[in-house]
Amino acid sequence: MTETTVRGSARPSVSVPTLAAMVVGPMVGGGVFTLPGSFGAATGVLGALVAWTVAGLGMLMLALVFQSLAVRRPELDNGIYAYAQAGFGSYAGFSSAWGYWASNVAGNVFFMVFAMASLGQFLPGLGQGNTLLAVVLASVGVWTFHALIARGVRQAAVVNRIVTVAKLLPILVFVVLTLVAFDAGTFADNFWGGESADLGSIFDQVTDTMLVTTFVFLGIEGASVYSRLARRREDVGRATVLGFLSTLALFASVTLVSYGVLPQHDLAAAEQPAMGTVLESVVGSWGATLIDVGVIVSVLGAYLAWTLLNAEVMFTPARMEVMPRFLARESGNGTPIAALALTTVSVQAFLLLVLVVDDALDFMLKLDTALTLVPYLFAAAYAVKLAVTGATYGPGQDRPRRRQLLIGGAAVVYSVYLLYAAGPEYLLLGCLVYAPGTLLFVRARREHGAERVFRPAEAVACAALWVAAVLAVVLLVTGVLEV
Repeated sequence: MTETTVRGSARPSVSVPTLAAMVVGPMVGGGVFTLPGSFGAATGVLGALVAWTVAGLGMLMLALVFQSLAVRRPELDNGIYAYAQAGFGSYAGFSSAWGYWASNVAGNVFFMVFAMASLGQFLPGLGQGNTLLAVVLASVGVWTFHALIARGVRQAAVVNRIVTVAKLLPILVFVVLTLVAFDAGTFADNFWGGESADLGSIFDQVTDTMLVTTFVFLGIEGASVYSRLARRREDVGRATVLGFLSTLALFASVTLVSYGVLPQHDLAAAEQPAMGTVLESVVGSWGATLIDVGVIVSVLGAYLAWTLLNAEVMFTPARMEVMPRFLARESGNGTPIAALALTTVSVQAFLLLVLVVDDALDFMLKLDTALTLVPYLFAAAYAVKLAVTGATYGPGQDRPRRRQLLIGGAAVVYSVYLLYAAGPEYLLLGCLVYAPGTLLFVRARREHGAERVFRPAEAVACAALWVAAVLAVVLLVTGVLEV
């Protein structure tokens, strides 16, 4: 098939495997390499089984929500924004796009810092990814990716697919070798978390893992974001579920086989990437080196995937008059260049904060997750709204309506539980990020001649958001809220 530009005269065409790679690509980032240590610090085998069951079912509900919405509202481009817009108005759509974009910026900073920390195993001057040299090198990487994507989204998407395959290899090697070394006695000893573990109730253990499981699953909506590139709209749903099930099996395997290699307390004490510590205990130092290389390839590949997503997320709302006009600007080859530039500059700015934040990796991971929960909640709530009102459902479709109501309701409940797991501190920090973005919404509404900026309910929501943001600032200044 002849190559075309993304927004050229010919209809773009992306296959199911490529769409699935766009789902797997963002999800299989740095998070998977932290799973043995993150789970070891929070729970034992039983808690891990429960956590992956809860996360798997919850994220499956979200995957099915995106699948259903892609089929029922095929005219909506860039689903993560468009569903909130269609279901709950312009301000909800803006907030969904802004929060999703901001979360990806935080996630991209995480990826770059993690890559530098892994390179630090070979170049000590990079430290844990938070030295001046590390920030300079990361900045070079940020602008290199900017140049690659600016050459054209389709070309970058091909690179993304290649990187997705390449970065899976060390993870699969890890699973195979740890299965060979798997010790049933060690696994049994870790079932309750180890003899000396004081991890709290199973509910607390599972809750403590939720931000990690959510972080590694971020990207489940990847095919939905690129729905306009699919050959057929039903391919979006197939790619989403295919990518999700493959990734769930991989994540659960990495977690559970680790409990059969090292005691829980050793997993909890392992330096990140903990997967390297586990493999080193099986095959020696080359195992840790393999994982370090895998981390570098994986997080840089994830950075590419998320930057592709972010450019789309800001471009489409601008095209639909929810974001300011300048973000709809394109280059000659169809790349959303203004949105890409805003993303790159923002990542660069956050990278400078790495020099002054105590634990940049942990902070960016949790902030990334908390910011993404709102767009997910909007999408799930829209699926429920369609099922309740019967919109897009014809006569005699009561059974599909009830099914989607159950799926959407479960996805809403899961999203609310994740907000609870995030805790009040990250919810307040999230409000601190969401509130200033409202200024762009006001600018966009005025640019496009809206009679009024906010509807009454939107004005109340905006006021509450600013109150929470001011409270977050006060708590940060007084030292009550620490980052």
